[in-house]
Amino acid sequence: MKRLFPFTEIIPLVLKSFLLAFLNPQFWPVFLLIVGLIALQYRRMGRLREYFFHQKSGRVWADVIMAAGFGLLGGLAGSCLIVFIGLALSGADLIYLWPAAILLMLINMRFLCFAYAGGLLAISSLLLGFPQVNIPQIMALVAVLHMVESMLILVSGHLGAAPAFIKDAGGRVVGGFTLQRFWPIPLVVLAVASAGAVHEAVEMPDWWPLIKPSVSGELQSLAFTLMPVVAGLGYSDVSIARSPVEKSRLSALHLGFYSLILLILAVLAESSRAAALAAALFSPLGHETIIYLSRRIEVCGEALYVPPARGMRVLDVAPDTAAWQAGIRSGDIILAVNGLELTGKYNFYQMQQEAFLPLMVDYFSRAAGENRRRLLVPAGSGDWGLVPVPEGNEKKYVELWTAGPLGRWLGKFWGKIQS
Repeated sequence: MKRLFPFTEIIPLVLKSFLLAFLNPQFWPVFLLIVGLIALQYRRMGRLREYFFHQKSGRVWADVIMAAGFGLLGGLAGSCLIVFIGLALSGADLIYLWPAAILLMLINMRFLCFAYAGGLLAISSLLLGFPQVNIPQIMALVAVLHMVESMLILVSGHLGAAPAFIKDAGGRVVGGFTLQRFWPIPLVVLAVASAGAVHEAVEMPDWWPLIKPSVSGELQSLAFTLMPVVAGLGYSDVSIARSPVEKSRLSALHLGFYSLILLILAVLAESSRAAALAAALFSPLGHETIIYLSRRIEVCGEALYVPPARGMRVLDVAPDTAAWQAGIRSGDIILAVNGLELTGKYNFYQMQQEAFLPLMVDYFSRAAGENRRRLLVPAGSGDWGLVPVPEGNEKKYVELWTAGPLGRWLGKFWGKIQS
């Protein structure tokens, strides 16, 4: 009996099944539906950038294509992890997950996540007996997906960060970024098959699988096959006290710990009802706690994007604009233009309209830690392509906790009841 996992034999099979999934007609409707939902979210984020830069970014479909590319890589990594764990899913389990996730999404977009749908289904199954689902399998699936999500956040969570005005714990409006990424995740998962239907067989070690399938019979006599499924992952956060890159790395670390704990609980849930209940509760509550603490740390921390003692701090710079080509980046401080010192955001807007060409800009580079002087050549409109940090008393700012259509309706309904 083999004791080590046969990676050299399994990985080619996973890769082959992963590629064949795209030839399956049943795969595309769900995949395209998820891509469509993701495109709507990136369109909404694009409007936020247009609000600040007063120009169409034209990057919505580029973001969608990039998200699909990262999603493919994440799906391949997740597929290998699923097979390594030995996670065999049944159609009866999967058929409840997507409707529950979409219904929760209508309350709030961040609920389009199997952590919430899977947890609620598991709790309902334990307490009410409906629906009949395999709790260890669902919780393990949630854990694996969030392991994949933590990897995707690490490598791409900071991309496309949109500048925003955000109210901190003291009620002051500060500068920051909204981090939102969404990925379609194609996967191949294990399914129990009859021995006669298996054409390529690989002998597995005796400890495998970690998550036992919900079928009768001896485990040694079971045969498994690979089948395609589609999932969607989303990441939503803000960076105020950290840069988007720093914040995405921290978020990836926290989510990695969450997924590891949930996977351990899923394995224990096979032999313990208490562990199954703990996994069912930890899935949504642990996920929500991570989101709450992550945003709380940013809101209560020392904000980076606030007015400096001298000059004007830059919140964000649009690529390929005059400011970008001059080397100005987020967090830099513009000190003077043509020898005239800047005193703040409103002085900057006035100078942007009245300054004569060419423009010699003195600024402090946050990345290099030094003062620089560069020639800046604006476009015909005079727009430099940068967003100053807020002064602190702005009336418009981003609400961190946004509701979906059903959530907004419930909020209005509750308001009517209270009035």
